[in-house]
Amino acid sequence: MAKVGKRYQEAVKSFDRNALYEPKEALEIVLNNAKAKFNETVEVAFKLGIDTRHADQQIRGAVVLPNGTGKTRSVLVFAKGDKAKEAEQAGADFVGAEDMIAKIEQGWFDFEVVVATPDMMGLVGKLGRVLGPKGLMPNPKTGTVTLDVARAIKEIKAGKIEYRGEKAGIIHAPLGKASFTVEQLLENYRTLADVLVKAKPAAAKGQYMRSVTVTSTMGPGVRINPTKAV
Repeated sequence: MAKVGKRYQEAVKSFDRNALYEPKEALEIVLNNAKAKFNETVEVAFKLGIDTRHADQQIRGAVVLPNGTGKTRSVLVFAKGDKAKEAEQAGADFVGAEDMIAKIEQGWFDFEVVVATPDMMGLVGKLGRVLGPKGLMPNPKTGTVTLDVARAIKEIKAGKIEYRGEKAGIIHAPLGKASFTVEQLLENYRTLADVLVKAKPAAAKGQYMRSVTVTSTMGPGVRINPTKAV
């Protein structure tokens, strides 16, 4: 069994790990225990009653967190002509077409989000094998395949995150940083939780919101009562 530090052990003793807390209380516990020397990321994991093996139960999308994530992500935009100029003016970190594809094929990955105009997807599709496994492939469902590149860039820089149900029906997402207030984290949390509730597939059976856990990078998970998750 892996050893855990004294700080982690003390954090575990500060609350009941078997209890189910209200969202605000759970986030307060997480913040009180986020005592690392760096600004820890606060994350949430939703276990949903979905079977992602079925297409009609897959959940994927994006949402702009009202208070951002505490981190500005670098954006690569595949575009040409006026759309390329628009992307540059909107603050894209990298803009290009064939030149960027060649760089990526040579192993360059100094970006965190990829946006593409629809006409570029024929070229970008060639990178599916390398972008796909990294979760970087542009997708209309997450707003990263669009003609409105300026809006896409603005939203990403403002704190837009993508969410996707994994095999076990779990969705992981960042809520912000330990430097955030409880109110900021709670607002971000509720925004995401509300989106997930509304995204419930019609084919999903039984209890939908099965478990919710919030945690910081170095801290233990704190469970939220799934019946009061929103």
